[in-house]
Amino acid sequence: MARITFSPARRARHKKIIKMAKGYQGRGNNAFRVAIERVEKGLQYAYRDRRTRKREFRRLWIQRINAGARQHGLTYSQFINGLNKAGIELDRKVLSELAISEPEAFGSLVEQAQAALGKTA
Repeated sequence: MARITFSPARRARHKKIIKMAKGYQGRGNNAFRVAIERVEKGLQYAYRDRRTRKREFRRLWIQRINAGARQHGLTYSQFINGLNKAGIELDRKVLSELAISEPEAFGSLVEQAQAALGKTA
């Protein structure tokens, strides 16, 4: 019976890890034992931060909407409440883009929200 070695599988596994560790500093990109630790940690960070990114973008959109609404005399919560009462269903991503790139359109949304709240500009 022929002797079996694990070298093809081992080499493939090592190459896969070393390829994933490309760009790491020090021995993290060429020493398998160190690279596997760095790659595993990097994958943990990637998993965690895919969820964190969603939170951070929502916070950014809310800050932008708040800044735009305050220029027209409303707070963020009043503005969102007015939009809900007016039946305007736009998500925060679109609202923040309007606040930045099209202030006139955003201003008309603020006026509609104020009308729904019964406030005057």
